[in-house]
Amino acid sequence: MSLPNKKGYFGAFGGKYIPETLSVCLKELENAYNSYKRDSKFKQSLSFYLNEYAGRPTPLYFAQRISKQLGLKVYLKREDLLHTGAHKINNALGQALLAKHMGKHRVIAETGAGQHGVAVATVCSLLSLDCDIYMGAEDVKRQQMNVLRMKVLGANVIPVESGSKTLKDACNEAFRDWVTNVRTTYYLLGSAVGPHPYPMMVRDFQAPIGIEARSQILKKEGRLPDYLLACVGGGSNSIGLFYPFFADKQVKFIGVEAAGFGLGGYHSASLVKGEPGVFQGSLSYVLQDEFGQIKNAHSVAPGLDYPGVGPEHSYYKVSKRAKYEAVSDDQAVEGFRFLSELEGIIPALESAHAIYYLKPLAKKNKGKTVIVCLSGRGDKDLDIIKEYNQKKQRK
Repeated sequence: MSLPNKKGYFGAFGGKYIPETLSVCLKELENAYNSYKRDSKFKQSLSFYLNEYAGRPTPLYFAQRISKQLGLKVYLKREDLLHTGAHKINNALGQALLAKHMGKHRVIAETGAGQHGVAVATVCSLLSLDCDIYMGAEDVKRQQMNVLRMKVLGANVIPVESGSKTLKDACNEAFRDWVTNVRTTYYLLGSAVGPHPYPMMVRDFQAPIGIEARSQILKKEGRLPDYLLACVGGGSNSIGLFYPFFADKQVKFIGVEAAGFGLGGYHSASLVKGEPGVFQGSLSYVLQDEFGQIKNAHSVAPGLDYPGVGPEHSYYKVSKRAKYEAVSDDQAVEGFRFLSELEGIIPALESAHAIYYLKPLAKKNKGKTVIVCLSGRGDKDLDIIKEYNQKKQRK
C-alpha cells in the first residue's frame, strides 16, 4: 500500500479540502516536488546542506542514568543538536531548496514555538529569499528569544491577533497570504499537516531522523528497538522517526500528545480526545465542539498548542500501527526536569512530554529498548519554566 495514494490519502485521511483558488498552486507544488525528489542535483544539494550546514547525522545517545533509574534501555535521537536547535531545519532546508528551484523569491511560514520560524528565517538567509513569518500574538509573548532570532536573521515577524492568537491562527493567516500572492510566494509549512502534498512532503524531509536511528540502533544493539517514542503536535518529528520503521511490525510506535490542564478540560490531544473532521485543508483527527467548530487548544509547550494533527498519524491510529497517549503540563515539566537533572540535557517542552511518558512505559516494560526523539533544545522555554514556577509558588 502506498502512503499516501495518488490523491493524497492515508487510508481515509488526508486529501485536499481547499477553496478553488488554492488548487492550482497545490498542483504546481505537487508536480515540482514529484519531479525534484528524483532529481540527482536536487538530492545532492539537499544532502550537502543537511550534512555540512545543519549537522546531520545526529547522534543516537544512550541515556545511561535515566536507563538505570527506569529499568529501560533509553536512547535519545539528538535532533536538538542540529543547527537552530531543532528538527525543523530538516524540512525547512528541503522546502526552501524546492522554492528556489521553482523560481519563488518570497517565502512565508507559520510558527508556534518559534523553532520552525527560526529554521525558515535561517534557510532564507542562506539562500537569499525574502521571508515573512506569521506567529500568534500569544506565542510572540511566550517565545521572545526566538522572535529576536528570526528578526536578527532578516525575517519579518507578523503577530496574529485573531482567534486564540496561537499556531492555528498563524496557519490561517499564512494560507490567506499564499492565496493572494501565489505567483511569487512559497508557503513553507512547518508540520506534516495541511492539504496534499504537504503531509507527504514534510514526512519525507523529516525521514532522515528514522533512517539514521534505524541504522544506528542496529550498530549499537544488533537489533531493532522495542519502542519508538515521540511527542505529537502537528506530528512532524514523530512521523519522521516512525515512517522508516513502518514495515518493522515488531517495533511499537507511541506518540505523546499534550493533555494540557487535563483531558477533561483545556488540552491539545487531538488523537486521544478528538474526532475526524476537516481542518486547514485535510481530513484528520481534530478537536471540535458539538457543532463541529474547531476548539481552542492548550499546552505549556507552544509547539504542541494545535487542535489538529497530521493525517498520517490519524491513519496510524485507526489501523493500530501506533498508540497515542497524553501527558499534562505538570507532567511535561516533570519530564523537563528529569532529563535536565539526570543527563545534563535541557529538552524542549515539546520533547519533555515524550520524556515523561518513559515513566509509565517503564512500569510494565523492564529491560525493553526505547528510542526517544529529542526534537529540540529547551533554552527557548526557560521563561515559560520561570513563569510556571512562580505560579506554583503563589498557590
